[in-house]
Amino acid sequence: MAQQADIALIGLAVMGQNLVLNMTDHGFKVAVYNRSRQKTDEFLAAEPDNANLIGCFSIEELVNSLSSPRKIMLMVKAGEVVDLFIEQLLPYLEAGDIVIDGGNSLYTDSQRRTESLAEKGIQFIGTGVSGGEEGARHGPSIMPGGNPSAWPSVKPIFQAISAKADGAPCCDWVGDGGAGHYVKMVHNGIEYGDMQLIAESYHLMRYGLGLSADECQQVFAEWNQGVLDSYLIEITAEILKFKDQDGEPLVDKILDAAGQKGTGKWTGISSLELGIPVTLITESVYARCLSALKEERIKAEANFGASAEPPILNESEKSEMLQAIHDALYASKIVSYAQGYMLMREAAKEFGWELNYGGIALMWRGGCIIRSTFLGEIKKAYENDPELSNLLLADFFSSALKNSADNWRKAVIFAIQQQVPTPALSSALAFFDGYKTAKLPANLLQAQRDYFGAHTYERVDAARGEFFHTDWIQSGGRISSTTYEV
Repeated sequence: MAQQADIALIGLAVMGQNLVLNMTDHGFKVAVYNRSRQKTDEFLAAEPDNANLIGCFSIEELVNSLSSPRKIMLMVKAGEVVDLFIEQLLPYLEAGDIVIDGGNSLYTDSQRRTESLAEKGIQFIGTGVSGGEEGARHGPSIMPGGNPSAWPSVKPIFQAISAKADGAPCCDWVGDGGAGHYVKMVHNGIEYGDMQLIAESYHLMRYGLGLSADECQQVFAEWNQGVLDSYLIEITAEILKFKDQDGEPLVDKILDAAGQKGTGKWTGISSLELGIPVTLITESVYARCLSALKEERIKAEANFGASAEPPILNESEKSEMLQAIHDALYASKIVSYAQGYMLMREAAKEFGWELNYGGIALMWRGGCIIRSTFLGEIKKAYENDPELSNLLLADFFSSALKNSADNWRKAVIFAIQQQVPTPALSSALAFFDGYKTAKLPANLLQAQRDYFGAHTYERVDAARGEFFHTDWIQSGGRISSTTYEV
């Protein structure tokens, strides 16, 4: 009898293929299946000497090729396609078998699948996989959640193929139900924020200061040697030095209309549902939406005028402004992560998850798109204080923000003067200013709400939870309040 496979994978697009090869490189025997037989044939033909590959051409054959408990990973389009494959698998599965969804699924779908499959005796794992094609092949960040009883069976495989940071695997159990895909969603939201912040910094250099693409490249390459050391800064420098066939920067020939697949939007929606001000990530999503209005923007520029011409600065002044942009990017990046962690903390309360926040930072330190040296400080912050309410209050980040604040404001003011849009950099600063302000104008908002809708308000000279209503019109401006018990 032929040796049985350790795990099966359905969906042989590039990510699926690379994960399979990663698994076989680590000595695991993998059965593969694709809806299109041609794709399976082509993949097997490209790996003629890979003894750890088993090609299958039906769902039944795939399931029968596996050792027990069967572990089947889906790398297919999120949504209905995942449910369709689960339905096809169910007739051949037995109690204790494990279905793994490795796509970018919405966390509520993973929550539902965990519960519905558990009723049938099937264990489900919804896992985020980050790192793109390269990460899948050589070591991604993996964020599994779902049915905790399934984790021991897949742990050896996932931790073997994941990226490593200081020798530790960038993969650990996240939590029950949809926790794995929720953390991956927040990861992707932070990715949106990081990319937008970098793009705005580039825009400020290129059109605010008038630097060439080559000069911008040199700046980003230098920044990647310091506190901003990260994958996204690294590839930004690589992109800016890439030349088209005519010798001109290729980046200048790429249409400025950004696409998106929805995970940033999901993060924004979840933040609204949970009442957490994830302003930077949401602005990053809207920035992509605005970029898509290319034709309208062309008309608007003709109507209102283009951005201001770059000012004439000497080398010292230019260097000072570049440092201001650097500090604005760094401080805003801190805010982006702080907001992401605020959201995960609130979601954990809402859904009963026990999230390891330092462990999540470790999982993101290698393999994933937002990997950076910066994440090590997040891990330290939660190691020092597991109950930390906000990253901004950790000593390292508090000090970094204090040191960056003046230059942060200088960069945002410069952007306004030059008419260069910086929605993410500016919203991060606005959030920071709001977070550190003990008294906000929400007292007036509450008075307005009470005036037109009798929504009540609390008083600073009464206990929290004690609500009042004023008859603003009939009392003619005199105090005439009613206390409401809550």
